[in-house]
Amino acid sequence: MDSITQAALGGALGGVVLGKQLGRAALVGGALLGTVPDLDVLIDYGSAVANFTQHRGFSHSLLVLVPLALVLGAVLHRWRPYISLARWCMFTSLVLVTHPLLDAFTTYGTQLLWPLAGPAALHSIFIIDPFYTLPLLIACAIAAFRPKGQRALAVGLALSSVYLGWSFVGQQLITQRVMPILVNEGLEHAPRLVQPMPFSTLFWRITVMGQHERLEITTGFLSNESPAVERYARKPELALEVGQLQEGQRLVWFTRGFLEFDVREGVLTATDIRLGLPGAHPFTFGLAERTAGRWAPLPSYQLPRPEFDVAALANRIVGLPPEDR
Repeated sequence: MDSITQAALGGALGGVVLGKQLGRAALVGGALLGTVPDLDVLIDYGSAVANFTQHRGFSHSLLVLVPLALVLGAVLHRWRPYISLARWCMFTSLVLVTHPLLDAFTTYGTQLLWPLAGPAALHSIFIIDPFYTLPLLIACAIAAFRPKGQRALAVGLALSSVYLGWSFVGQQLITQRVMPILVNEGLEHAPRLVQPMPFSTLFWRITVMGQHERLEITTGFLSNESPAVERYARKPELALEVGQLQEGQRLVWFTRGFLEFDVREGVLTATDIRLGLPGAHPFTFGLAERTAGRWAPLPSYQLPRPEFDVAALANRIVGLPPEDR
């Protein structure tokens, strides 16, 4: 999730655990600690693909954060010994551990058990969703100006948690809605990704990877019409070439194969199609160039991101057919 959401979640948890002892400082401390795992974005791993795939890696691993929380709790207990060690450890553990757990509900992927397992992603909530964040922000604002604001924090956490649970339920309902389409296409067992469109869980995007083409389906809870279906040809010959490249293999692993391949000005590219909208995906990487009849690996680099097209998003939300776009 975005940094504002993580800070709001950390602040709310900090206020619930230590608000009576520390007052506003518990909110501020929780908010700051809640953003610490994302400081890994400051690390340069040497290439664009490495930076992309190693974000939410070690700094989001429960195998790292749990011991860190215990050590940090012990340090803070020495600083303020009148607060019990158990309460300090509850503060640090809740704030640090909930950060990657929340991230795991998004599409990007979170390496919860780094280095033992790959990214986990439930895909049920967009990385910025005001319906999740606003209850936390409002609760923190109330607690910052009212001495007895802990009740507001508890209510804010409860509302955001219920919404998070709803996102998973909504995902299952949308999956059931599109299954007849997939059965008709013979793709009911094909790899698929069901995720919300930006900023809410009312409208959803379903990506299905067939052998020769991928389907993009948009639908939502406010529409009774048949879901719109778009078709995109796949390029298996380029997929084979990417699979021969070390950084290409890393991308396939990280995205679980939800990639689009192309050749742009003589450069072999791979695009993460999980994020963004069809035709406007933010993460495209140059991987190799054609030299002497073969693809020679390049130091991977990220191509410029397309501008966010509000009209394209609105069209897909209302279900306009592709030819009208």
